[in-house]
Amino acid sequence: MFPTLFILLYLGHLLADYPLQTDHQAAHKADRCAAGWAANLTHAATHMATCAAALTLGTLVLDDVTVSVPAALVALLWIGSTHAFIDRRWPVQWWMSHAGQTSWAANGGAAHVDQTAHVLALVLAALALAA
Repeated sequence: MFPTLFILLYLGHLLADYPLQTDHQAAHKADRCAAGWAANLTHAATHMATCAAALTLGTLVLDDVTVSVPAALVALLWIGSTHAFIDRRWPVQWWMSHAGQTSWAANGGAAHVDQTAHVLALVLAALALAA
C-alpha cells in the first residue's frame, strides 16, 4: 500500500505547491511578519486539504487503500507542519550552507533541495500510514 499512498500524497503536494499556490503565498510565505505567517499557514493548510482529498479519493476508489482516520489526521498534520517549516526558507538555506552547497544555492539549487525535503516528509507520512 505504501507506493499508492505515496503517489496520492505526492499528487496532493503537486496540486498545492503549483496550481493552487497563489502568487502572494509564493512571494510572502517566508516573510517574518504576520502577513508572512498567514501566507505560509494558508499554503500549508492547502497542502493538508489536497492531501486529505487525495487520500479520501484513494480510499473510495482503490481496493488496496485503507487508512484509519486518526492515522490520516496525524499524517496530515505532519505534512502541514513540515511543509510550513521547510517553506520558511531558512531551513533550506541553513542546510545548503552547512552542506557546502552555497554555489548551487546561488544558482537555483534551493528549489531542488526544498522539493527533496518535501518529498522526504511525504515518504515518511506514506510509510507511517502503510505500517
